[in-house]
Amino acid sequence: MKFMGPIPVVTCSLSRVGICSWLRPLAAIVFLGSWLLPAQSGTETQRMAPGPGRTAIVKGYVRDGNAHSLPFVAIYLEDHAGVQVLQGQTSVDGSYQLTAVASGTYTLRAEARGFRPATFGPFVIGAGKEETIDLALAPASEKTPPGPSRPEAPQFDDEPKFTVAGVSDAASPGGHGSDAILRTAETLSQQTASLGERTATNSFSGNHPGSLDTGEENRLRGAAVEQRPQDFIANHRLGTLLAENGKSAEALPYLERASRASPDFDNAYELARAEAKAGENDRALTRARAWLGQTNSAARQAALHHLLGTVEERLGRPLEAVQDYQRAAELDPSEAHLFDWGSELLVHRALEPAAEVFIRGKRLFPHSSRMLIGLGVTNYARGFHEDAVRVLCEASDVNPVDLNPYLFMGRIEAVENDHAGCLAEKLQQFARLQPDNGLANYYSALTIDRFGDDREGVRNRARVQALLEKAVGLSPGLGAAYLQLGILHSDQKNFSQAIPAYQKAIQSTPDLAEAHFRLSHAYSVTGEKTKAAAELELYRQASSRAGEQAERERREIQQFVFTLRDPSPATPQPAPRP
Repeated sequence: MKFMGPIPVVTCSLSRVGICSWLRPLAAIVFLGSWLLPAQSGTETQRMAPGPGRTAIVKGYVRDGNAHSLPFVAIYLEDHAGVQVLQGQTSVDGSYQLTAVASGTYTLRAEARGFRPATFGPFVIGAGKEETIDLALAPASEKTPPGPSRPEAPQFDDEPKFTVAGVSDAASPGGHGSDAILRTAETLSQQTASLGERTATNSFSGNHPGSLDTGEENRLRGAAVEQRPQDFIANHRLGTLLAENGKSAEALPYLERASRASPDFDNAYELARAEAKAGENDRALTRARAWLGQTNSAARQAALHHLLGTVEERLGRPLEAVQDYQRAAELDPSEAHLFDWGSELLVHRALEPAAEVFIRGKRLFPHSSRMLIGLGVTNYARGFHEDAVRVLCEASDVNPVDLNPYLFMGRIEAVENDHAGCLAEKLQQFARLQPDNGLANYYSALTIDRFGDDREGVRNRARVQALLEKAVGLSPGLGAAYLQLGILHSDQKNFSQAIPAYQKAIQSTPDLAEAHFRLSHAYSVTGEKTKAAAELELYRQASSRAGEQAERERREIQQFVFTLRDPSPATPQPAPRP
């Protein structure tokens, strides 16, 4: 058993972004949905579970200097590049357990409010092994003992070369390429923003309580309501846990009671966040702005500006939002703050400023997968498609267990179908890493050239069919995969199988316009003219709805008006003498 004393850590952020016809891009618009974010369950998070027989377990206890167990301590497991791969928290007895750990080299870190963080590592763990690591946290007020520490956060000294001067209604989509490419760029921009800190947990304190079971909730409610109704700690802890588990409205009375008991910043910040999540945006804004004038801490001011930006964006005030996000990044240039600033610029089509922020973020945080995703999507929206794919491939190399780079590359492949650069290789790697992921198999099928009548073409078509059939078996609602099966059968004049595939595509995704068009053609070839005419009309209706929806979304987005700052004028020089 390994037991480590406190090792001080200065964290760098406040918390941890030719197969088909020209009609094929329409298939990419409607099916990605909630696939972009990896699932979370229990008190630990894992982005991509390793295969059977390769997993290990890391477990142990976290205690204070008097050997007392510490509950609700955030536990982080990071790989050799400093990328977080798992997170959890200690239970009421101070124990933790991280499962499904792939063999490799890791660092373990524990954080809790009021204590200095403690780390252990790097250490190596093999497949099927169990590693027991106990950590001790010292109070933050104690003198920091000598020992290794993390580098200070990167500085943000250079001024941005742009100024966001205002907003305007988007009269045209702008951008580069066909309408399908523009729609894809817009969708990817929104999905990039969904990776941001505005959807993450507890951006200031770094405290990640995890899931709250019924027994634990009842125990805490008893402590806060019956035993110590005016006690700050009991009310603050229960309110924070409720808020972090999606019960913001229920959390408010406890956090308010704690606020009356003590004017504590952490509690006020959590209360403002809970108010915002509960829809009480004006109260959240008032509280956050009041505390801005009461603290001189740059980190606290940055957290408040970030919260203000999130609420302002929710209220439809993007100009105020981007100004607050920028101020947060200037006060505390964390990965989270820079990413949210860049993604706010991206979704409002200030593409050049967004690229500047993401390039700067990539320089400061070269191991941030979502920063690379943000830069890749910005490049795609700017029309630099090869650069976009290259950066997204780099993101998958930085953190191979993160699904998001593959999903973004797959979305591009579904529209472009040019297998640019490393794209085909990475999407096939995605299917190898995630063999039971329907979308991974679908994207892998798109990268295989199925044309040609030679032996290789026959083999490729068989591979494509197998992957697509596996994709729909794993994800029956994946209409785009049924569509591709139909196209595969149609290419071989096998309309008796193509027609059912198109029908299943429409059943899964009724507004999949290309499926209606393809089915109309199949009916026409097989002599069912009435059905062909009906499907052609449905195709026109679906295409019209898709266009109208895209136009509505464009009208709802206010576009940033920005100006590039002129460099300082050079000092006049005297004219040379003749």
